[in-house]
Amino acid sequence: MRLQYSQDAIADLKRLKAFISAHNPAAASRISSRLIKGVQAIKTHPRLGHPVPRAPDPETIRDLVLGNYIVRYIILRERIVVLRIWHHREEGR
Repeated sequence: MRLQYSQDAIADLKRLKAFISAHNPAAASRISSRLIKGVQAIKTHPRLGHPVPRAPDPETIRDLVLGNYIVRYIILRERIVVLRIWHHREEGR
């Protein structure tokens, strides 16, 4: 399966990295790398995340928990699209 990031997910990654970098630049790079590597796992295991119960189709819209971060994605026919990424202490996206 192909993996894509939505514009919102790309903005989320940039926002998270900037926020962490203001306090600890080394941690920002480390966390960004871990998130990107963790997201790669859904290419081979699309149903790795948990269904989002309030979604119109919970089986296709899923949340993958990576440490303190949540990655929301949708499974389509031939691709997976990462929709949003946020820290668990933020409001749900």
